[in-house]
Amino acid sequence: MESLTTPISEEAIASLQVGDTVEISGYILCGRDAVLPKVLKMIEDGTVDSLGIDLHGQVIFHTAVSPAGVGPTSSNKLEIESSIEPLSAAGIKLHLGKGELHPETIAALDRFNSVYAVIPPVTALLGAKTSESRVVAFPELGMEALHLIKVDKYPAIIGAAHGKSIYTQEEQSK
Repeated sequence: MESLTTPISEEAIASLQVGDTVEISGYILCGRDAVLPKVLKMIEDGTVDSLGIDLHGQVIFHTAVSPAGVGPTSSNKLEIESSIEPLSAAGIKLHLGKGELHPETIAALDRFNSVYAVIPPVTALLGAKTSESRVVAFPELGMEALHLIKVDKYPAIIGAAHGKSIYTQEEQSK
């Protein structure tokens, strides 16, 4: 198992392969359908620095943060999957979620030396590995606001890297 600490280096991402298991520690961003379009607008407007967070080397977890904990949402929802390429271009190195991504998204990850990791939907486990949480932006969205959480050894599996997908490989082996 590979240990990754945020911010994640270009070299660490370049060494990951589809199917690798990783443990992620450090601060990561959390956002999904409601907030990701707002973050993309901030990137386009050049105001994303006002969040006080450097996106370079960062992780974004496709989730909401609620009193029940955190758990992945489907990354192939339009609002989420369409954010992966521009967020990768802005410096995000690892996208956490669940579900199969389109080939175009996998190619975009490769262009920006970013990866996608699937995380099991186990909110109790992840809650125990989350030690801090604060709203960074858009508090009016409640649990779907942009959050920054501190994690310790989040388990995940690299689902797409370097133009390949774990889902495509499984289909080919059947």
